[in-house]
Amino acid sequence: MTGPGTAPVPPSKGGRWIRQWDPENETFWKETGEKVARRNLFFSVLSEHIGFSIWTLWSVLVLFMGPEYGLTPADKFMLTSMVTLVGAVVRVPYTFAVAIFGGRNWTIISAALLLVPTVAAFTVMEPGTSFSTFLLVGLLAGVGGGNFASSMTNINAFFPLRKKGWALGLNAGGGNIGVPVAQLVALAIIGAGGGPRVLLGIYIPLIVVAAVMAALFMDNLEHVKNDTGAAKDAARDGHTWIMSLLYVGTFGSFIGYSFAFGQVLQNQFGRTPLEAAYVTFLGPLLGSLIRPVGGRLADRYGGARISLWNYVAMGLATAVLIGASMEKSLTLFTGAFVVLFVLSGLGNGSTFKMIPGIFQNKALAKGLQGEEAAAYGRRLSGASMGLIGAVGALGGVGINLAFRQSFLSYGSGTGAFVAFLAFYAVCFVVTWAVYLRRTAPRVPVTTATSEAKPQLSYAEV
Repeated sequence: MTGPGTAPVPPSKGGRWIRQWDPENETFWKETGEKVARRNLFFSVLSEHIGFSIWTLWSVLVLFMGPEYGLTPADKFMLTSMVTLVGAVVRVPYTFAVAIFGGRNWTIISAALLLVPTVAAFTVMEPGTSFSTFLLVGLLAGVGGGNFASSMTNINAFFPLRKKGWALGLNAGGGNIGVPVAQLVALAIIGAGGGPRVLLGIYIPLIVVAAVMAALFMDNLEHVKNDTGAAKDAARDGHTWIMSLLYVGTFGSFIGYSFAFGQVLQNQFGRTPLEAAYVTFLGPLLGSLIRPVGGRLADRYGGARISLWNYVAMGLATAVLIGASMEKSLTLFTGAFVVLFVLSGLGNGSTFKMIPGIFQNKALAKGLQGEEAAAYGRRLSGASMGLIGAVGALGGVGINLAFRQSFLSYGSGTGAFVAFLAFYAVCFVVTWAVYLRRTAPRVPVTTATSEAKPQLSYAEV
């Protein structure tokens, strides 16, 4: 093991594989680790950004698809729901791909795979194409959602615990911002009288650039291994599923609203594609930009505290949306929706920051110290992130299906917002009861077969 006064030097980029990596060693981090980690973070963000853009392209492609395409509002909500579903499911295998192929190598592969749904959509995007064909091609776009999981797993291994909130928030926020960027590009194309193929054509060369940049500037960490035992331990740990629920409330809201916002404006307020595109990008943009802030606040004040009050604010914004929807106030509705996007982005950062801290605390509760405790925390937090990210993204499926049913039943999104308000209340209660309630028994969440250990306070995670 590396001593406290030594700093293992990673091999040159030409070696591609780094055999010694000890970010918790401050000497190593200051002399060599931070520079390497930041470089990998930058190009990871680039690839994940493009992945998010491809995944969420259908949120704007449906705006181009007028009556001549023969699709009903329910068809469009079903289409975006299925795209979101695939993006959620593929996050699980993408998490394990980093250890199998290496972070750099898998970033190259996953970026190149984005060409498949983009070229396919370019080929079929025209009136007369059947709904089933659009649905099949849309499902292919789900691979873009997987890039998040592999990128977060990779970057989690590069940074020390004290920097994870910022690093993971920046990595995820840079990826999330692919949503509003795609919508802004679509706005420019619609304004110029262009069609959906123009939008798809712009992204094809960008995908190639992302793959090439990953090949030239990223590294693989040799110590990142797939630990099936860790995956099973993470799946059996109650905290993994509690955090999945909380992440549904934050990221599930972000991605679900990103897909649905434009369609809600069109169907409930009669906005044209251009009018909808003028505002749909704003919420995802602000929500993406503030995600690192959520991580930074969580680093300073504790992710559980920030998440708790963030759910309160999300509930209040949703209540305003319900009122605006009933009063048919477009201005108030749009403003409240944008605020809800911002809060979902803030909560994305604070909830994801909680994950490494929770498992680090469990390590300390087991009596582990130093690098042994850090290794335990990395092992379980890395394994749990893929599951949590996948379940969280399923929230986007639920949101689009809820809107679909609400419009079918009531002709507006009001019914869906009532359901969302109730869910945010559940997230608030769970966060308080599990991570902040001072009088709660200090025992960890365990399975029936695990041995209960004294639990440290999770208020600071």
